[in-house]
Formats: sequence, structure tokens, C-alpha cells
Amino acid sequence: MMADGSGGSEMSPDGDGTGRSTSGAPAGAEALFGAALPKAVQYAELLAGPGVERGILGPAESNRIWDRHLLNCAAVARLVPSRAWIVDVGSGAGLPGIVLALLLPSARVTLVESLARRVTFLEECVADLGLANAEVVRGRAEDLAGRMAADVVTARAVAPLEKLAGPCLGLLRPGGRLLAMKGASAEAELARARPALGRLGVTEARVTAVSGADGAAAATVVVLSAPADMHASARTARTGRRPAGRGAGRPGGQRGAGPASGRMARPNSRRGGG
Repeated sequence: MMADGSGGSEMSPDGDGTGRSTSGAPAGAEALFGAALPKAVQYAELLAGPGVERGILGPAESNRIWDRHLLNCAAVARLVPSRAWIVDVGSGAGLPGIVLALLLPSARVTLVESLARRVTFLEECVADLGLANAEVVRGRAEDLAGRMAADVVTARAVAPLEKLAGPCLGLLRPGGRLLAMKGASAEAELARARPALGRLGVTEARVTAVSGADGAAAATVVVLSAPADMHASARTARTGRRPAGRGAGRPGGQRGAGPASGRMARPNSRRGGG
């Protein structure tokens, strides 16, 4: 049995005495990932190998895949309903989207990414990990606003909150939640963003800390609740102006709401069985 998450360094006979198991997973990873730990280890290898080699992650990240990325993202799963539709915006290397797909097999996870090389990496990860509950969509949140109605939108290191909120809120159902993973300055960033959030109709916004397996804070998340008039917010996300008067609530899926090409973003052709 691995360490119990209390912060001690006791390891099982399979450990190497350094606080990590021979699989490379640190103490406490089993408590967070449970039965998904073998696939989490496989994903860590994809990030540290092809992910770094292709420039999806920086070279310095290969030695802190678990501590800085996987455990950080796994803690956020505690804020997500088990059967939610999750849209991960600017998914990049799949953080936190792929981690959430591993931990929440009953959820639907859509990984939204605009850069081709990152899309290819995400598609390969979904296929190699056999994630039947995950899909990759190439596109930008601004172009997809009004065309999705997710329960939860996640974003990690994508953009300042005042720029991030509009496009992300346009991907949510009324009452859905945006979980924006931020650092120690989350409270200050939220304070700066409140005027922009008010223009978008957001009335509930807060900062919460989620803990890891050892009970210590593992991630800081700004939680926003989508307003009831999501059509108006989707239009605001595209135009930068809050609509007023007749016609303000037109569905975002109408003509002219999406990408300039007039077509939906290309869905993933390799869903890993999904």
C-alpha cells in the first residue's frame, strides 16, 4: 500500500524510498486517482516523452509532471459532478481535461484546442489511453460560443479572467459553472474582473481552494456561475458588447454565430472508442 497521504515518506515494498513508487507516481497519487492510476502513469509518460519532445510542454516540466500538473488537476475533480458535460478550453496538453476524463468515466469531456500540433497530441492521448468519454474539437471558445451547453467549463493558464469569462460563459448552459484554475493572485484577479463580469450578467463569482490527498491546498480555482440569459452572454462573448433591446437573446447557433468559415470546428476523428 502506498503512503496514506499524511505527508510521511513510508513506501510499499514496490517503492524506492524517495517518496515515489516504481511507477513514477508520487505518494498520494493513488488516493487521488484510485483505479485510474495506471492510465494516469501512462499519461504522465506521454506528457514527459512526446509532450516535451514536440514542445507541448517545456523541457523543465518533465521532472514535475506529477507535482505541478497531474495532482493539481486531479484535485479539481472534486468540484465537478460525476456525470457532467465538461468542456476544457485551451486544453493544450490536456490539463485538466484528460485528467478529469480519467477520474470521471461517466462524464463527457470535450477538449477544445485551436493549434494543430496540440490537437494531434490530444487525439493521440485520447486514443492511447482508451478514453471513450473524451473528444477533441479544434477551434476557439469565441467561435463556439452559443453552440454548446456544457455543465462545466474548465480553463488552466489560458488568459486573464476578464478576457476568459465571456467566451467560456458562452459554452455553458444556464446555471453552469466556469472553473478557472489560477494561482496565488486569484483573489486580486477576480477583483479586477468584476466590472467585466457584471457586464456579462455574472452575479456569483468566488475563489475556492481544493485540497490534495494530504489535505493541503492543491489548486486555487475561480468559480463563476453562468447567468440565466446565456444567449445574451454568448453574443457578448463574440461582439464585446452586452446586447440590449429586441433580438438580444437570439440563439448563438444561428447563422453568423460561429467561425468565419460558417462551419463548426472540426470534431475529433479519433475518439479512442467514444
